Amino acid sequence: MIRSGLIAIFLLFFSLLSNAETGGTLKGKIVDRNTDEPLTGVYVLYGKNLGTTTDKDGLYLIENVSGRLDIIFQLIGYEPFSTEVFVGENETRELNIGLDMKVLEIDQIVISANKTEQKVAELTVSMDIVKESFIAANHITDAQEIINKTTGIEVIDGQASVRGGSGFSYGAGSRVLALIDGLPMVSADAGNIKWQFLPLENLSKIEIIKGASSVLYGSSALNGVINFRTADASNTPVTKFFAEGGVFGKPRNRERIWWDTPRTFSTLSFSHLQKFGSTDIGISASLLADEGYRRLNGEKLGRISLKLKHFNKKFDGLTYGLNVNSGYTEKRDFVLWENAGPGALKQKETATIELHGTFFALDPFITLKKDDSYEHDLRMRFQTSLNRFPENKSTNSDAYSLYSEYQFRQKLVRFIDLTAGLTGSFSVIRSNMYKHHTGFNVAGYTQFEVHPFDRVEAVAGVRIEQNALDGIYDRLVPVFRAGLNWRAADYSFLRLSFGQGYRYPSIAEKHASTTLGSVSIFPNPEVEPESGWSTEAGFKQGIVFGNMNGQLDLSIFISQNSNMIEYYLAIYTDPVTGVASTGFQATNIEQSRVYGTEFEFIVNGLIGNVNTTFTGGYTYIYPVEFNKSTQKNTDTWLKYRRKHSGKVSLQTSWKKVESELNLYTKSKILRIDSFFLHPETGEAILPGFPAYWAAHNTGFMALDWNLGYRLNSKLTLSLAVKNLTNTEYMTRPGDIQPQRNFSLRLSGKF
Repeated sequence: MIRSGLIAIFLLFFSLLSNAETGGTLKGKIVDRNTDEPLTGVYVLYGKNLGTTTDKDGLYLIENVSGRLDIIFQLIGYEPFSTEVFVGENETRELNIGLDMKVLEIDQIVISANKTEQKVAELTVSMDIVKESFIAANHITDAQEIINKTTGIEVIDGQASVRGGSGFSYGAGSRVLALIDGLPMVSADAGNIKWQFLPLENLSKIEIIKGASSVLYGSSALNGVINFRTADASNTPVTKFFAEGGVFGKPRNRERIWWDTPRTFSTLSFSHLQKFGSTDIGISASLLADEGYRRLNGEKLGRISLKLKHFNKKFDGLTYGLNVNSGYTEKRDFVLWENAGPGALKQKETATIELHGTFFALDPFITLKKDDSYEHDLRMRFQTSLNRFPENKSTNSDAYSLYSEYQFRQKLVRFIDLTAGLTGSFSVIRSNMYKHHTGFNVAGYTQFEVHPFDRVEAVAGVRIEQNALDGIYDRLVPVFRAGLNWRAADYSFLRLSFGQGYRYPSIAEKHASTTLGSVSIFPNPEVEPESGWSTEAGFKQGIVFGNMNGQLDLSIFISQNSNMIEYYLAIYTDPVTGVASTGFQATNIEQSRVYGTEFEFIVNGLIGNVNTTFTGGYTYIYPVEFNKSTQKNTDTWLKYRRKHSGKVSLQTSWKKVESELNLYTKSKILRIDSFFLHPETGEAILPGFPAYWAAHNTGFMALDWNLGYRLNSKLTLSLAVKNLTNTEYMTRPGDIQPQRNFSLRLSGKF
């Protein structure tokens, strides 16, 4: 019996020894992705109650494991990371990971508001931040779509309106300034934003300032600023790509189906960031082909971008480099439908025109910075925009512009910072439609940031600007801004701000002369600049409890603008032929005043084992015209505005699965141009529109959904369904937005 017991013990020992010999080993090092510093105390979990932690050198070791393991790396203050690894019998696998630091929503660093790095909670103005992860998860390849899905903003046929500050002006001029890394991205001729050439492939984030921002950014920042910030290289090389294909579904009204085969779209995108010694290099490219859900409304687009940045070793704080953005597009914009029935998604052949557009921007820069003491920054942009219309060469145009800005920042004393700068731009237009013109702009600005107490920050600034067109100089224009931020508690911030805005008319608004179908455009060299102001009071509350963090933001605002430019329908005389006829002309008509309030929130964290982010926002505006003489409101609504708009999003991530649900809702458009509703003019321009508008201008609600699955640590397969509810709605007369559409994307990050 004793011998039997010894044999049993021996067999058990042999079995354990055998298992120990055949098990595998997983080891590696965990570092901070940005600094390459080893991280101590990282939880390395691979099963229920199984795992280890990293030592002081960031090293971990797991022995006696085999098969397919789901590994989770977690450390307080860093984003959790999960991956899958296979360890064979008697195999030693090495898995090194870089973790990204988790930034509290209220502690995010932004740069656009004061042209210097600052925590978003300490700003005196409202700012929204759109993260790169939102763009990728929602399969967004058009910059306009990103902005249109931001609380309080609507993009109407290419023109952005922040909190009702702008309506629809037929593609000419913009009251919101778009930037790439702080430099303007608007055309020199039409003054509009070149949305299709914005480099989404290598974005870090988008910062959106809501309200007049002309003191720091000049003309075109009358209603706000959208700054597209590109990503910089880190110590770890990063390569990203995606390949996407999609199809448009059937519209809710089946009689509008005009195609025999499905209408498809596809995109390829690539970007790479890497450090080579003291030089950062970034390169990105994309190709897009969209057949369009509407007849004669397709697009082909290509973009290439290059980013070079060198850190000089001999002179501490000296950096210089060069950014290049370029693109080419072939497309047809949708202008007028055939009719409100079967032809609502078919463009009038007499109104369509094909565009071959080329864009190129070259941005050299040099910066000298010494800690927080001072900073000198010189940036330039040489930009060309060439528009070719093969079917109507009379509308061809070439626009060349040179923009330069010198900015100086100095800490005068411990609690006062000075930011000052000079800007200048020169443009040359060669156009059959606008004729030949030259434009010039020069400005100087100064801003003081004062920190009299630990919890108080005050900002005050002034800008003086002058514009000239064809050698005729406009008056000197001063604009002012002021703001105050008080940190009432650790995560509670109160803010007040006031800012003036100014916009000089674009060359297109002054000199465009063309005909599209039944629509004629007449020039108006006498159109005057727009001006205005906005003021705001806001409260931001940070949320930090357990594994959750986020913020709430409530603001009340008023804006007022004078001499707003609109295209007005009347009888005009052609300056060339001398013949009078009905058409549109840019005219200073609207005096606008907008009252409103906005509430936004974001909360993210762990609920059980599920990473959850819940965001939303609601904007209410009361947009009316005011009498310039009496300074009192009238009972007339501003055109192309909505009282209510809202958004709610829920994003979840569990193990290898990610999902997001986005709900958007907007109330009806309060007022449009009356000629669209007139039985004669409305029917002549858009057949069937007056009756369509009466039945369909009721507001709308739309739902987007996406689902992603991580195939491994590098590849993700995702599906996006936009307009899941298949809602029919439009933003301006005759422009029905896309019906339900589906896209499948394979993306990678190495």
